[in-house]
Amino acid sequence: MARKKIREYDSKRLLKEHFKRISGQELPIKSAQVTESTNFSELAEKEPWLLSSKLVVKPDMLFGKRGKSGLVALNLDLAEVDSFVKGRLGKEVEMGGCKGPITTFIVEPFIPHNEEFYLNIVSERLGNSISFSECGGIEIEENWDKVKTVFMPTGVSLTSESIAPLVATLPLEIKGEIEEFLKVIFTLFQDLDFTFLEMNPFTLVNGKPYPLDMRGELDDTAAFKNFKKWGNIEFPLPFGRVMSTTEAFIHGLDEKTSASLKFTVLNPMGRIWTMVAGGGASVIYADTVGDLGYAPELGNYAEYSGAPKEDEVLQYARVVIDVINSYLKHYHWYCKNFKSQID
Repeated sequence: MARKKIREYDSKRLLKEHFKRISGQELPIKSAQVTESTNFSELAEKEPWLLSSKLVVKPDMLFGKRGKSGLVALNLDLAEVDSFVKGRLGKEVEMGGCKGPITTFIVEPFIPHNEEFYLNIVSERLGNSISFSECGGIEIEENWDKVKTVFMPTGVSLTSESIAPLVATLPLEIKGEIEEFLKVIFTLFQDLDFTFLEMNPFTLVNGKPYPLDMRGELDDTAAFKNFKKWGNIEFPLPFGRVMSTTEAFIHGLDEKTSASLKFTVLNPMGRIWTMVAGGGASVIYADTVGDLGYAPELGNYAEYSGAPKEDEVLQYARVVIDVINSYLKHYHWYCKNFKSQID
């Protein structure tokens, strides 16, 4: 299993598209994605609700605590959203010790609400953990003692009996609705091969659950059976991570083949570089290097698997060797100049 984070926009798109298929009910989610190339006039023509609703705008960059960081704007019109985005697009921010530019935003209707619930589903080795709380929102960490969790073994369906500990303290007038919502979300989680799904918070609109904030991760090794369900899904790099030219080239090869070609530079000055066939074997090799105490010397992570063609392996090998040589030349130049400064 390879857990890959997806943008909030895609998480909600998948939720909206498949909720009706699974439950027979419509989930009235609306959202729009904004990047540097977005033309707001064209976007408004495509999504007319942008002109008739008060809006929320926030970065969609795979990091959390956006509200606490002052990166969420509420109750705006489209012109104000445009201004908010232009003032922050491309600007570098620091989140969780990582720095990077904001390149993507999500825009949604502003939903006044009173209730805030928390839902989290995580795929584990032997099943899935489902966590729920009546005290969701930005203060969830301060109310973590109120989060309830049940574990569902692989292959076991979520029933009213198994879900009972999560919803036991809910008022009767909303208990049944939220119980059914959790069942549908769990079914959708499994059907689409999510590995992580979090709604913090979701609320009730006209008595129906509605996700306000959502995070998702997919098992990208299941893409072969889900490409139609997922649609044009994007797996962005982690916030603050930018591909080098070499990594981008290998990534391009990987996208054009049914095989798997991966290459990540970990430490340009490392003395140990690998090129291992097989995703499992490559991880074991990297772990072994670390277990032997040489993790600081590991220059890269690389693997090729899934029966790549001979030409693809040749291109891959040339690129890996070239990047090693370029770093070695840089290292020797650095040592020479450093030594001359000392002398």
